[in-house]
Amino acid sequence: MAYAGARLLAACFRSIGIEAVTAPDSDSETLELGGLHSSGEECLPHRITLGDFLKVCRRPDFEPAKTAFMMPTAHGPCRFGQYGPYLRKQLDEMGYGETMVFSPTSANGYSDIGQGAGQFIRNAWMGVVCGDIAQKLLFKTRPYELRAGDSDEAFRYAVDQFGQVLAKRDLKPKHRLAELAELVTRVRDRFRSIPARYEKGRPLIGVVGEIFCRHNTFSNDDLARRVEKLGGECWLSDIAEWIWYVDWYVKNRTIRSKGRLSLDLLTQWVKSKVQQRYEHILLAPLKDDFRGLEEPHDVREVLEASERYLPPQGCIGEMVLSTGKTIYLYHKGADGVIDISPFTCMNGIVCEAIYPAVSRDCDGMPIRTFYFDGTQTNLDRDIEIFLDLARAYQRRKKQPRVYSQQFDH
Repeated sequence: MAYAGARLLAACFRSIGIEAVTAPDSDSETLELGGLHSSGEECLPHRITLGDFLKVCRRPDFEPAKTAFMMPTAHGPCRFGQYGPYLRKQLDEMGYGETMVFSPTSANGYSDIGQGAGQFIRNAWMGVVCGDIAQKLLFKTRPYELRAGDSDEAFRYAVDQFGQVLAKRDLKPKHRLAELAELVTRVRDRFRSIPARYEKGRPLIGVVGEIFCRHNTFSNDDLARRVEKLGGECWLSDIAEWIWYVDWYVKNRTIRSKGRLSLDLLTQWVKSKVQQRYEHILLAPLKDDFRGLEEPHDVREVLEASERYLPPQGCIGEMVLSTGKTIYLYHKGADGVIDISPFTCMNGIVCEAIYPAVSRDCDGMPIRTFYFDGTQTNLDRDIEIFLDLARAYQRRKKQPRVYSQQFDH
């Protein structure tokens, strides 16, 4: 998972009395173990998640009967749905049958948490929004900082502080929300105080693609930082986008199976309204800072943009979001879009086939799929070539970029 997402999700588990920690950071041992215990035909996220969990099993203090691994799952053609069963199989073969594999599914909006599900889901949603806020502040500040490392330090501070609030036990949702909203303001001010030179002209590069690879810096070889060092700025599609998409998918499935008058649909509608309210409150202090970088007001904006190429009623998953978000980013003045996908990923392959038509309809905006499989490539060279294309497009583009308040000075 992403740095922020994993830590804040663990904090949410602690808020309901479950002692949760993040898996160890991925490294060469991760790839070694993941490769050793897989066939080699699986995608990179599978190797990394498997390797990270098996690293835990190697620890001297590992207690199989007192350990559970969380590996969410999903239906559909993506191999992600097999990660949990495969992990279960490997643990059994290694003699760790007592170790639990916990796999909440997107099929029901991850509602099968069990006891404390309502509180956990509310906290987790706040965590998702706060994690996205921290990530967005990092990406909009780091390319312009005068002292290397200031933005990363502020980002780690934000994640740590958000985690402390999310982990509190027996805190009513309205009080937790109020504390987080106040903290968002402090985090915002921390980023604002970083010495920086905001000069217009850096190519704005949207980043879409497979959700694990695009957010996990080990998987994508820290692509965003490389883009920044070569003169660009990244706009990363956030985690909340996927949650909103899952909500949309569950609602549509409920309508198809039970009609528009059902208790399930009403429950989902209320849940969405609560999520919207929480998101609005947490984002309110950042209106000026995120000017020009606003996410869609409704995920249906992204899905409707994809309709012409990949109809969301017939196509499922990240391919729809990546296509629609690319078009959304075009209208927001992006100078190019990078799709980060694991090698052989179906979503990436389908999108790569669609992107030439999308680029043509977006005035020739450059779009490039970068595949990752854990091997070394000359990534800087490829990014530099892409940024040259983005700069050429920037000089003739028809959709101007709107800049945040930091560029007004």
